[in-house]
Amino acid sequence: MTAPAAPRIGDPERGTLDKAADENFPVAPFFLPRAWRDDLMAVYGFARLVDDIGDGDLAPGGADARLLGVSATAAEDRLALLDAFEADLRRVFDGTPRHPLLRRLQPTVRRRSLGPEPFLGLIAANRQDQLVTRYETYDDLLAYCELSANPVGRLVLAVTGAATPERIRRSDAICTALQIVEHLQDVSEDLSRDRVYLPAADMKRFHVKESDLAMNTAGASVRALVAFEAQRARDLLNEGAPLVGSVHGRLRLLLAGFVAGGSAAIKAIAAAGYDVLPGPPKPGRLRLLREVGVTLRGEG
Repeated sequence: MTAPAAPRIGDPERGTLDKAADENFPVAPFFLPRAWRDDLMAVYGFARLVDDIGDGDLAPGGADARLLGVSATAAEDRLALLDAFEADLRRVFDGTPRHPLLRRLQPTVRRRSLGPEPFLGLIAANRQDQLVTRYETYDDLLAYCELSANPVGRLVLAVTGAATPERIRRSDAICTALQIVEHLQDVSEDLSRDRVYLPAADMKRFHVKESDLAMNTAGASVRALVAFEAQRARDLLNEGAPLVGSVHGRLRLLLAGFVAGGSAAIKAIAAAGYDVLPGPPKPGRLRLLREVGVTLRGEG
């Protein structure tokens, strides 16, 4: 994977979209129709920016805050920024938004008849990140993923005109799996932000303390916990995988890429002996392509 592109001061739209290159799978791959690529990048721009606000990773210089009408004194207040971002999102549906990424999103919303709910869910997830930093049970984590991950898959289905209740259910399983995998890859980074997405009940079951997560390498208990959560993610991917076989053409290849990205990441975690503490285990391009083939054959 390439390193994230450095944000460009004064060009918040370009700096945000440049981060697409660092995702686990292509956001809008070349083989998709141009109209789909444009709309998926518009959706990605929204999702990436709201995550950057929630994580405190906005481009330096305060350009995003100014665009959202947030004063310089409140520019470091993530909740204030999220509130302003939500207000600007609502202008996408009934006015003229201030932020260029939201102006870019507006034609997509109109063209694809998108409602505000999935976008509001992503904002709510990032607002929750400011207030909730630990999850007691797996069910609590699933409820968070309903806000933080599942809306993305629903938007992909909506943009491509493929949404049905059954496909949405399968998509939710895939997106939740991908979110769990990302949490497993980023245990150390999340801890540095004072966030732990490993359920407390599971940590207790495997005799893992938070201090164990701060080590340079994982002990046997941490590895066992990560393996347990990785199996949960694998089960969710398997539950969602029939989504790939329910569509055809280039959309089938796109969705296979999502499933393959999660499967390849899980295998990379396993290959690292479930030791995620030195840094996120990442699959190579060859492994990812191999998993795409496996996914397509499995759904054929």
